[in-house]
Amino acid sequence: MMGMQQQPGVFVLNKNTKREQGRKAQLTNIQAGKTVAGIVRTTLGPRAMLKMLLDPMGGIVMTNDGNAILREIDVTHPAAKNMIELSRAQDEEVGDGTTSVIILAGELLSVAEPLLEKKLHPTVIVSGYMQALEDALSELKAIAHPIDISKPDAMREIVRGAVGTKFSSRWGDLISDMAIKATKIVCIEKPDGRKEIDIKRYAKVEKISGGELSDCQVLAGVMFNKDITHPRMRRIIKNPRVVLLDCPLEYKKGESQANVEITKESDWEKLLQQEEDEMRKVCDDIIKVKPDVVITEKGVSDLAQHFLLKANISVIRRIRKTDNNRIARVTGAHICNRTEELTESMVGTKCGLFQIKKVGEEYFTFMTECEDPKACSVVLRGASRDVLNEMERNLQDAFCVARNLLLEPRMLPGGGATEMELAARLKEKSKAITGTRQYAYRAVADALEVIPRSLAHNCGADVVRVMTDLRARHAAQGGVNMGIDGLKGVVADVKALGIMDTFAVKQQTLRTAAEAAAMLLRIDDIISGISKKKRGDGPQQPAHEMDETFGDARDG
Repeated sequence: MMGMQQQPGVFVLNKNTKREQGRKAQLTNIQAGKTVAGIVRTTLGPRAMLKMLLDPMGGIVMTNDGNAILREIDVTHPAAKNMIELSRAQDEEVGDGTTSVIILAGELLSVAEPLLEKKLHPTVIVSGYMQALEDALSELKAIAHPIDISKPDAMREIVRGAVGTKFSSRWGDLISDMAIKATKIVCIEKPDGRKEIDIKRYAKVEKISGGELSDCQVLAGVMFNKDITHPRMRRIIKNPRVVLLDCPLEYKKGESQANVEITKESDWEKLLQQEEDEMRKVCDDIIKVKPDVVITEKGVSDLAQHFLLKANISVIRRIRKTDNNRIARVTGAHICNRTEELTESMVGTKCGLFQIKKVGEEYFTFMTECEDPKACSVVLRGASRDVLNEMERNLQDAFCVARNLLLEPRMLPGGGATEMELAARLKEKSKAITGTRQYAYRAVADALEVIPRSLAHNCGADVVRVMTDLRARHAAQGGVNMGIDGLKGVVADVKALGIMDTFAVKQQTLRTAAEAAAMLLRIDDIISGISKKKRGDGPQQPAHEMDETFGDARDG
């Protein structure tokens, strides 16, 4: 039977195609997973290292955010691509834990290697993994405890736990406080009790280089990089009435090119007069509702400026659509499409102060002191662009953690305590499992220890001693909160230190890592062929293969 298998199969493939089958395919996948995990392993924990990456444009990215690192790396191996996809999925779903998910998935793959050597079938390993995942998730729910979101200290602890491992942890609670404040501003409770938190659209991060880091703040309103159109317009207005438009305040040109023949000179005057009257009508429509500030997404002609200036109205033009939506949420104004339709109800009156300030080299418009704003701007100040970019990435993670807390207010001990507790409980449960699946089930428990191990390793602790101590503490009763103090590298009660993680992040990390590892282990054949487009590079193709006269290539 073996002799039969050794014969070359009748598999007609292009000679450029690489094919890996069976055990070899699984081992290369495991190797690829371990390599990707190795890249980000040192970026876990408060003593994490930064990575410096050169992007194709020649720019530099300095970060320790797992997703930001892997996003910049160009890989060719399909399994490695799959691993990188994991951190992106984690980032989009819960926003934090991008490094943990990669390390855990890499470890789950590497513990499967000895099992494959023992000739265990991948399906058995996968079913053991899946059962361990289910049990781990139910244990997670048992360990988790609810928190009271109305207490700012409890939320701050958790957000600080997420930001503490990042570059901006040096500035203490600054980032976590900003994130909590911004998230609470953007949170809207729907009539059915659901909470909607759209950070991407309504919490805009404005990075301005220069200035002190202590100048960073969350505005009770918005700011944008625009100045008034005419120097004599008012720059500071208290309690302004705001009108938002998305139509141009200039005379409309004809759609197509039109020529006008004029016989008398007075007709030309009439034409100009008509344009002016048209413009005046538009401005009168606006002036009728007595606004103090008019903001439009399109252009404003000199004539319109003149009329509005006479009415003592400040005008800002060519503002972004997204900024306009934020201003609408802050001031309570409705964006109006045509000036004829302007009514009193469309005017925004919730803004307390309209002010134009010069920050650094540019002018910025601030609309602050709003009552009950539902959007905000977060102003980041810092020395250089790279520092600001890294702070923004950290802030995004903090936003996501704060959002997860508001949506699901449950938390777990951090610092590797949750993983160790799960590992101890799974090892206990594995004794009840019969057959070879027990090996795979135990392997998951061993793999979970990689998180505290990496934490201990990154802060220069004696890994073997710390891990043995942790195992002993978790095997005994009441050791749930025992984890690693990532700064000192000693075993400590993480709850007392205030190192906490959100339930949503941990649950997603476990689920994503286990399912991805199971999927990669199931692959037993990798065929990587070169597509038709790339085929032109290789000289070994016969000429007639290139000129295809049928199929999709010709149809585009």
